[in-house]
Amino acid sequence: QVQLVESGGGLVQPGGSLRLSCAASGGPYGFGVMGWYRQAPGKERELVATISSRAATNYADSVKGRFTISRDNAKNTVYLQMNSLKPEDTANYYCKAYSSGFDYWGRGTQVTVSS
Repeated sequence: QVQLVESGGGLVQPGGSLRLSCAASGGPYGFGVMGWYRQAPGKERELVATISSRAATNYADSVKGRFTISRDNAKNTVYLQMNSLKPEDTANYYCKAYSSGFDYWGRGTQVTVSS
């Protein structure tokens, strides 16, 4: 049974930084593309960044230059380093991972950017 567990969210002031982690387990053949998505109140869930098993990355325009996605394949863990945070980055951040033909989602971790 695949499980994704996010951590690292919290309250941070504008201009600050946070690092999110997502530990995946239960994938019998490992994990392919992993990524981060976010959903703010009243808005649809949107892509933040993805990373392939070979470390090819893709970012939303709104976070390019500020966020960095990385992964540790040995630990089945994906990270999101978020710098220069803005109030509009406030959202619930979800991890997604592909394994054996299916996409799996974590439960999310809240990021609030406010002074």
